[in-house]
Amino acid sequence: MSFTEKLTSLMSRPNQQPGPLDEQPMYIKYGVRFLGIVGAFFCILFGLFNALAVITFNVSCLIGGILQVLIGFIVMALEAPCCFFCIDHVNHLASWTDARPLWNRAAFYCVLALLPVFLCFGLGSLFPCALVFGTGVLYGMMGLGKKASMDEMRQAAVNSGITGVTVAPNMTTTTTSDRAGIINNAQPFSFTGGVGTDSNV
Repeated sequence: MSFTEKLTSLMSRPNQQPGPLDEQPMYIKYGVRFLGIVGAFFCILFGLFNALAVITFNVSCLIGGILQVLIGFIVMALEAPCCFFCIDHVNHLASWTDARPLWNRAAFYCVLALLPVFLCFGLGSLFPCALVFGTGVLYGMMGLGKKASMDEMRQAAVNSGITGVTVAPNMTTTTTSDRAGIINNAQPFSFTGGVGTDSNV
């Protein structure tokens, strides 16, 4: 069994319904999951470190550390539910989340990652929360979808009614859109001499 097959079998869930994540290439899909897992691990690790602020009576860092540990467990449960195989509800929650649009997960991760940073700003909260925030940004970019091909973009530009769109080198299209009427009806400037000079000379 190859490394990718092992990784795929560990990361996949039985009886999983197809979702929007299945349209992505394998290296992007599992790369984002890996970044989320690493971010969750560091959230738990640095969250425990930040929770030691109870020694110095720093309540905001204590709450931020507890939140970081909680965020780490939530992200780990959604990205790698195989780590929580003994809890049945984690699989249902992860399957439900995978069926949702990707921008939901992106917004959820980005908002979650900001909370501990606002409570206790420091490297212990900034680094792991930046990994979770980056995971959310990547999910958001995946939610936007694939970029269209050059031919599709060229056709959309031609059909949009914009005047003077360059669709290929040395080729410009013109349309008769009402919005473009002012530019199409523009008269050329006449060249006259300076003030007080005779232009007929």
